[in-house]
Amino acid sequence: MSGRLVAHFQLLARYNQGANDILFAAVAKLDDAERKKQRPAFFGSIHGTLNHILLGDRIWLGRFEGGTMASTNLDAILYKHFEELRQARAEEDARLSRLTAGLDATFLDGSIAYVNNQGFEVEDPAGLLLAHLFNHQTHHRGQVHDMLSQTEVPPPSLDMHRVINPTPG
Repeated sequence: MSGRLVAHFQLLARYNQGANDILFAAVAKLDDAERKKQRPAFFGSIHGTLNHILLGDRIWLGRFEGGTMASTNLDAILYKHFEELRQARAEEDARLSRLTAGLDATFLDGSIAYVNNQGFEVEDPAGLLLAHLFNHQTHHRGQVHDMLSQTEVPPPSLDMHRVINPTPG
């Protein structure tokens, strides 16, 4: 079973990278004011939400790599400039791909101890937390997708089967 689970997480990493590439290409068509325009969303804007996704990835990947990243300032703007954010996103996606390429049953069957955003020390199964990382990204990419529908740029298809296996033409 663990071999199939490893392959599944590797598939999710490929999807994540492809979906981010597609979404960032669409967002790049907006000007800076439109990307940063305040909208009814958890993190206030397209730009704020994209920063939050990156921050969440950095927290979880740091923990997976043995670090002790705090879950604080979840609305922090890590990058004010879109192209810097886009480059950082690509680097984090590559980091996640490297992590999933090296996955094994020992990691997935293990646990990760960390301090959550309420300040409590907790320990959760590593496989569950990795699934959470991917779910978190998908959740917030959906919010960006919705915010794009409020602009002149049509939201792109992010269906997994089309991102992983694009239809020719």
